[in-house]
Amino acid sequence: MIDLYTWGTPNGRKISIMLEAIRMPYQVHPVNLLEGEQFSPSFQAISPNNQIPAIVDEEGPEGGSMHLSESGAILLYLAEKTGEFLPDDPAERLQCMQWLMWQMGSFGPFLGQAHHFNRFCKEEVPYAKQRYIDLAKRLWGTLDRQLDGRKFIIGDDLTIADFAIYPWAMRHEWQAIDLDEFPHVRDWMARMGEIEFVKRGMQVP
Repeated sequence: MIDLYTWGTPNGRKISIMLEAIRMPYQVHPVNLLEGEQFSPSFQAISPNNQIPAIVDEEGPEGGSMHLSESGAILLYLAEKTGEFLPDDPAERLQCMQWLMWQMGSFGPFLGQAHHFNRFCKEEVPYAKQRYIDLAKRLWGTLDRQLDGRKFIIGDDLTIADFAIYPWAMRHEWQAIDLDEFPHVRDWMARMGEIEFVKRGMQVP
């Protein structure tokens, strides 16, 4: 049984999708970000940077308890624990890691800024708003080129790269993205959205 500490954000839903995909039992512990629950001492003991998602696995390496935060690290941990959704082929594995790191370093942080200035900033900041809309479109263009001729991010098989990117793509309206401008991403999103475990994971918490 995995204890999943999460909230209804793209980063949180990466992990619920993965847990549904690997069919691993888990218990959800909502961490209400709007009420500042991520700053509680009990949660900080699990997630040093006070961010969701985080997991506790009482059957970690060598039978010990594993506390782990940072969504990319959790995806890698669960993939290596189960041997699923991380390619065995060295070249494909590196491609998967490349796109996971791309999501963690770009298609996440920059889109998060677009979310902030488009939806949550209490004052209008035209320069910042346009900057992050433009960056979002550039990143979507990168993703669209990658998906040209591919079923999933690195090829015909699902990987943790798909699980990392999809929840962020699903917030496209917050990023002022017109899906018709990125047809390969649009079609990939439709394929992802038809997968039952993706549907279940996207409903957590």
